Amino acid sequence: MIQAQRFKQILENSLFVWLGLTCILVIGGSNLLIPDWLQVLGRSHPLLLHFPIVLILMGLVFFWIPKLKPEIKEVGTYCLLIGSNFAGITVIAGLLLAQEDFEGADLDWHQWMGIATFVLSILIYFYREKQSALLKPLTIGLGAVIVLTGHLGANLTHGSDFLLAPFQSQEVKKVQLSEAVIFTDMVQPILEAKCLSCHKEGKIKGELRLDHLEGIKKGGESGPFIVPGDTKESLLTQRIHLPKEEKEHMPPKNKEQLTDEELEILTAWVLNGADFEKKVVDLEPENDLFIFASAKFDENKTYSFDAADPDLVEELNNFFRKINPLYPDSPALEVSYFGISAFDPESLKDLTKIKEQVVKINLNKMPLEGVDLSLFSKFPNLEEIQVNFAGLSNSQISDLSKIETLESLAISGNKITDEVIPDLKKLKNLKKLFAWKTDFSENGMTKLQTELVGVEIDFGFDESGLIYELNAPKLIYDDILFKDSTLLEIKHPIPTVDIRYTLDGSTPDSISSKSYSGPFSLKNTSRISAKAFAKGWIGSPEESILLFKSGIKPSEIELLSEPNEKYAGKGAITLNDEVKSKPTHTTGEWLGFQENPADFIVKLADSRKPKQIVFSVLYNESAYIFPPTQVEIWVKKSGNWELAIKETPPQSEDIKIPRLEALLYDLPEGSYDEIRVRLTPISKLPKWHPGAGEKGWFFIDEVLLED
Repeated sequence: MIQAQRFKQILENSLFVWLGLTCILVIGGSNLLIPDWLQVLGRSHPLLLHFPIVLILMGLVFFWIPKLKPEIKEVGTYCLLIGSNFAGITVIAGLLLAQEDFEGADLDWHQWMGIATFVLSILIYFYREKQSALLKPLTIGLGAVIVLTGHLGANLTHGSDFLLAPFQSQEVKKVQLSEAVIFTDMVQPILEAKCLSCHKEGKIKGELRLDHLEGIKKGGESGPFIVPGDTKESLLTQRIHLPKEEKEHMPPKNKEQLTDEELEILTAWVLNGADFEKKVVDLEPENDLFIFASAKFDENKTYSFDAADPDLVEELNNFFRKINPLYPDSPALEVSYFGISAFDPESLKDLTKIKEQVVKINLNKMPLEGVDLSLFSKFPNLEEIQVNFAGLSNSQISDLSKIETLESLAISGNKITDEVIPDLKKLKNLKKLFAWKTDFSENGMTKLQTELVGVEIDFGFDESGLIYELNAPKLIYDDILFKDSTLLEIKHPIPTVDIRYTLDGSTPDSISSKSYSGPFSLKNTSRISAKAFAKGWIGSPEESILLFKSGIKPSEIELLSEPNEKYAGKGAITLNDEVKSKPTHTTGEWLGFQENPADFIVKLADSRKPKQIVFSVLYNESAYIFPPTQVEIWVKKSGNWELAIKETPPQSEDIKIPRLEALLYDLPEGSYDEIRVRLTPISKLPKWHPGAGEKGWFFIDEVLLED
């Protein structure tokens, strides 16, 4: 009995110790130097907080049970006393944890509610025997404060919508590829899922807020969160590429980590300028962000209306009018007219039979002067109409302005004046307006650009005294991986330009590079680069593509070392399945090596002897994927292995977008039926890399033999 009383006194005295320490930390915590062992106590806050919640609530229950035996009531007293001590320790741990760069309104409320829990539990404990009318209301208040404190803590840890998340809609917002914004639809969801719990209002760790654009642009106490185009100076890419064991690695190792794809998206976003408004469709198709987006978002817009009767559509098709689905299996229809002499304005009325399904109409160069176009206002889903060089008047534009769903309008080559501006303003859903060679005045053009907010307007350009850059030529080929040869065609919208090209990956120039005269046959793996030149124009950007020849198919490839289990593809079959992967290492079509070199034997199938061996590889410095540091190739002659090649490929010097590359090596002459290859991944990333010192990767997807 004496020992129990002594234990009780110690616990009661401890309450005042915790209360004193709490006052010290509340008043002067920001000026204290917290030793490491106390930081450990602070970080145990999430573990400790469960004890006071359970014990105090259990103790409060005994206040509401009448006529308890003294010994049973004493259990409740001890629950309250021990719970109050744990509340004090938990408050102190929380105050210590809050010194580690946490701030915000939610944190402040959680902190003061926790202190209120501690103080109220002390008051109720010492006044438990008093016959006060306030005692039971205080127990109700303490219970409410505990619940509120716990709720605020859960918000800090899991997010403000954690509690009600099961009742909220789980429907994922469908985003069309043409409308997807890189930051809003690709980057921001990653930040919200993996970073926001520590960098938002209420929990602003490191003075960095990621819950609004201003905070992202401002950065934190350690530096700028993003430096457009610079992965070395951007805090984002620095931290996500650090080894998980390092203190500054983000997200912290006890949090859910970024996937490989998320790492690549964030890194590529920074490399591409960290733009907050740029759309995916503004990227080149080869850009890695565009590749990720193509897999993530729908390329085609979905429509909820029913498809038209196929027999009716077929009936409406004729030699001067074609009606086709907007894309395969789409209920939306596109209508195009051909042949000026055959055009009959009355035929437009036929389209009312499929007015619900028509979303696009092409009437370019049709003689529409005086034709009543008001019938199109009855088409409920019409999004685009092209009436370029069709002899339209201002009054006909007034008819078109009644199409409430119109998103794109092309009226180039018509004598349209400033009088139509009020009509064009009525098109509330308009996104694009093409008005080349119209009669808008300079003031009218300015007014349109000012008043049609959010509309992309194209007036063409005035060529006088200006030099413009040519568009890049287009490389046309059948397949990126060809068997024996493939036909390559290079096209440009201006037929008179001089197209120059190279086949070794070097940049073409207008003097020494070969001039394109027509389609030609490729018979070896080559990187084709082309540029367009013309007098009075700036040379075009370079267009480039790497095409692979599969050539001689080996009878078998035997792996002597196993790839990493995460990137094992289909095993050895991957290396000669003639399936060329995209420049994304998560597709499942690559073999990735990190701990071991890529070591394999290529067994030849027939009497044809290859002259060259080609390795199709992936480079992606942001994902630690580098060129091999050493390439060793042996050939087996008369049962003995002879070293034929030992080289070190050029190494990466900075972070670039993910890309396909080819390593080509000439094989020795002579008779042999097996080739052994050993490709060694980089053991330590260079000093300039955010992950300097970490092990690198080597990725390969095809081994090609060319004769």
